[in-house]
Amino acid sequence: MSDATFRPHERMRNPKDFRRAFERRKTASDDILIVYAASNGLPYSRLGISVGKKKVKSAAGRNRIKRTIREAFRLNRVSLPQGVDLVIVPRGGVVRFDRAMASLPVLARGAARRLEPRTGPGIPRP
Repeated sequence: MSDATFRPHERMRNPKDFRRAFERRKTASDDILIVYAASNGLPYSRLGISVGKKKVKSAAGRNRIKRTIREAFRLNRVSLPQGVDLVIVPRGGVVRFDRAMASLPVLARGAARRLEPRTGPGIPRP
């Protein structure tokens, strides 16, 4: 069985990393989550969570949402893209665990796919 703990190095802490993910604007979203992605040059993904006070007034509510998203990230880690910083922003005041589990891997792969350079007929290579 693999080690499924959420390690400290998988957590984004530096405000510059959050800013970089927001500025790149490589996103994917659905009705409960918005996922911002940026390449990090590391062999693993990192998670950042941003829950605004305007959306969720109580600190307990914000912390519950963060715990829910963190657990969904931890359990879905093997199916998430590697080498990507993921900043998760909830759309509403409540994030149910089952919805986060289903939504996070799909959105993370979608946002990471937008990071890849597009090539093909009619699309010049960078």
